[in-house]
Amino acid sequence: MNTAMTKEELEKILDQAVQDVTECTAGVRLHQGVQSPGEDLCTVQITFDRGFRTSLTLCADTGLLYRMASNSFHEESVSPEDLEEFSKEYFNVLCGRIAGAMFQATQIPAHFGPPVFYHGRYEPEGSEVQFMLTYSDENCGGAQFIHHVPLSGENETVSEEC
Repeated sequence: MNTAMTKEELEKILDQAVQDVTECTAGVRLHQGVQSPGEDLCTVQITFDRGFRTSLTLCADTGLLYRMASNSFHEESVSPEDLEEFSKEYFNVLCGRIAGAMFQATQIPAHFGPPVFYHGRYEPEGSEVQFMLTYSDENCGGAQFIHHVPLSGENETVSEEC
């Protein structure tokens, strides 16, 4: 993704997808800001295995994810298992939206593996942060949406696989 379009174009696609999908699926409005997630957070991560050699990671306050899951399920309380399932499904929808927008912009079909959920912060191995979008909601919950690219020297962006 890092050479198929400008960083600014990619940031705009990612930001629009994050805001739209979060509001539609979880009823939470996120806006870009400087509110980083706190100490109690969870991470959801995917890796593109075809089309682009990048990965996307969402690190968010656990409380924000619980609120999003609660809104989505229309339930007062959410179990840790439900939180994990919601987070993975939410991220799957978000990344599907991004893959579709990327195809429209580049005509490169992309495929990503299933989302993986982690308690705490997770950084994918063999990659580095290209950029990070930081969000907060009306309750001051923080989230970071991170675009990772292969470590320098591994800059092949488009995979040869079909």
